[in-house]
Amino acid sequence: MMKPSMLRSLHSAATRGASHLSRRGYGTEPVPERKVAVLGAAGGIGQPLSLLMKLNPLVSSLSLYDIAGTPGVAADVSHINTRSEVVGYQGEEELGKALEGADVVIIPAGVPRKPGMTRDDLFNINAGIVKSLCTAISKYCPNALVNMISNPVNSTVPIAAEVFKKAGTYNEKRLFGVTTLDVVRAKTFYAGKAKVPVAGVNVPVVGGHAGITILPLFSQATPKANLDDDVIKALTKRTQDGGTEVVEAKAGKGSATLSMAYAGALFADACLKGLNGVPDVVECSFVQSNVTELPFFASKVRLGKNGVEEVLGLGPLSDFEKQGLENLKPELKASIEKGIKFANQ
Repeated sequence: MMKPSMLRSLHSAATRGASHLSRRGYGTEPVPERKVAVLGAAGGIGQPLSLLMKLNPLVSSLSLYDIAGTPGVAADVSHINTRSEVVGYQGEEELGKALEGADVVIIPAGVPRKPGMTRDDLFNINAGIVKSLCTAISKYCPNALVNMISNPVNSTVPIAAEVFKKAGTYNEKRLFGVTTLDVVRAKTFYAGKAKVPVAGVNVPVVGGHAGITILPLFSQATPKANLDDDVIKALTKRTQDGGTEVVEAKAGKGSATLSMAYAGALFADACLKGLNGVPDVVECSFVQSNVTELPFFASKVRLGKNGVEEVLGLGPLSDFEKQGLENLKPELKASIEKGIKFANQ
């Protein structure tokens, strides 16, 4: 699962200069050239995500796209003394150039949640945005790994899959719903209750990426801690409601943008490591799956040169988790079907 190696590599980027970085972690092999495109780069998630991707030494070319505001974000980020060249693209007429040659495309585009707004309220706006962006991806960089952040992920990933199928470019190994923030939250909350250092904590989170479809498997958390059932239930609920916690705390001024950018940067880093041939890169992600009877499901995924190398099973579940799994399936199924229906309108 997730290691603190990304932060170490960010630290090296800032302190040791690119000459050391080009060889970091690969013996004498130079790090391959990798282009990353961020679609929605001027937004609340997009700006901190662009900053974090600029700090990643595996990125050689950073392409920042949005409908407005990108030249400023790109100029700002481009002054940072790390490896990647930064170019900003603004408006739909520049989307093709932003995408051409991309190895990884990260999509935080869309409108954020506001208080009282359900993830479904976001649906029609964000679904339309995702549909048009994925149409462009199928044309300009059909082989890129696509990291979907735009909510509701339970529906936007199936929308992307349908768009790619229509274009004849769909490869289920290259489409990911980014559920990393659920894992980040589960680790943080678990470490607090278990009183263990968070850097060494692992918690798989499976299912989907909204409300009860988020199922943290605290029975598999490491290091093990004998937490009471009521504590596990509370941790599960807090992980499921993490987004709402932030929306309410920001009192109408935004949603989880900074922690989401961090989680998005972690997952993109894992994708880049996989592409570069680093062994045993495993992250949770919402992907096409045979783990359950549902066509898409989040579980641990081994990442490699083709994107998804292996979708891993759920492992042993507690009775509480088994019940949670059954409870989430109808809602997740409905969200997936809603996305498929929208894409085929």
